[in-house]
Amino acid sequence: MTVQSMTTTRTSDVDGTLAQIYALAGAGADIVRCTCNDVEAAEGLAHIVPRSPVPIVADIHFQYRLALAAMDAGVDCLRLNPGNIRKPEHIRAVAGEARDRGIPIRIGVNAGSLDPDISERYGYTPEALVESAKRELGHFESVGFEDVKISVKASDVPLMVGAYRLLADTVDRPLHLGVTEAGPPPAGILKATAGMATLLLEGIGDTIRYSLTADPVEEARAGRQLLEALGLRERKGLDLIACPSCGRAEVDVIAVAGAAQKALEELNLPIQVAVMGCVVNGPGEARGADLGIAAGRRRGHLFVRGQVVRVVPEEEMVDVLVEWAKRIVSEGVEAALADADASAVAEAEADRMALLEDQGTDANETAATIEAIRRRG
Repeated sequence: MTVQSMTTTRTSDVDGTLAQIYALAGAGADIVRCTCNDVEAAEGLAHIVPRSPVPIVADIHFQYRLALAAMDAGVDCLRLNPGNIRKPEHIRAVAGEARDRGIPIRIGVNAGSLDPDISERYGYTPEALVESAKRELGHFESVGFEDVKISVKASDVPLMVGAYRLLADTVDRPLHLGVTEAGPPPAGILKATAGMATLLLEGIGDTIRYSLTADPVEEARAGRQLLEALGLRERKGLDLIACPSCGRAEVDVIAVAGAAQKALEELNLPIQVAVMGCVVNGPGEARGADLGIAAGRRRGHLFVRGQVVRVVPEEEMVDVLVEWAKRIVSEGVEAALADADASAVAEAEADRMALLEDQGTDANETAATIEAIRRRG
């Protein structure tokens, strides 16, 4: 499963485009797409492709000759929109050249640029997007070109999901997922995640892209994080989990979690870390995390896979998290557990019982609330 993003620079700006490509690769992009909208862009690709750390896809609209020029520049793949290269002979010319050069092509159907006759016949529906992809695929097959992947993107999430489900049932081709024009974060990330995660959990999709109105590095980072969250990609960066806080919390969980995230993200460590607001349930609820801290009675209970290994002053919690995160990544969980403070478990249990004695077992006073509700009934 791979993550794709797209540069926002002018492709003729070779150094600027390469700088963005390297940033995208560092954030988790496996493939980067660059526009090829004029001859200068094609010439830029000739300089970019040999210096890129990841495969480059040329994005082609309207002018089929630029697809031929991009192949001359050495790109690894083409993306063609069947809605705006309309002449079948032009599509076949590109497909024939790609076949001879061994260059794959993505058929990039977009709900906003369908052939007029397809729109008139099917309307704004999954069937329209799939029919467009099938028509383009037919042109490729007529010249014996088979190295094709397909996308059927829409900005409407239910339409996008329906189109990909229909496409997966219709063709046996690799599929590139995306919600097009998703918009700026955080709403854009939510829309794209809703569509792509639904399909990925159904086993549909081979590559993904977040189409955000933002720095494309955010696209790459979101894509990597999505695949890691779904267990489709080995974790390469931080996964921070934190409780939403409650009446038992004794620290500002939002502030502590934010400080921990900032410090740990700068290290780019592949580790899952938990920040919990209390010591009563924190270590148990986050026992699956590699490392975590739970706050109580002005102290932090540091735990590794649910086992308390240190009790530290509250003001040192974030620094200790960073120190132990480095240790776990370099030495492993077992080595960290072997270095546990023998007295930490007893100290932590004493804090836990003292907090329960102070606050009781119902810190949010849920039982009293329920009793009030029942009296009204």
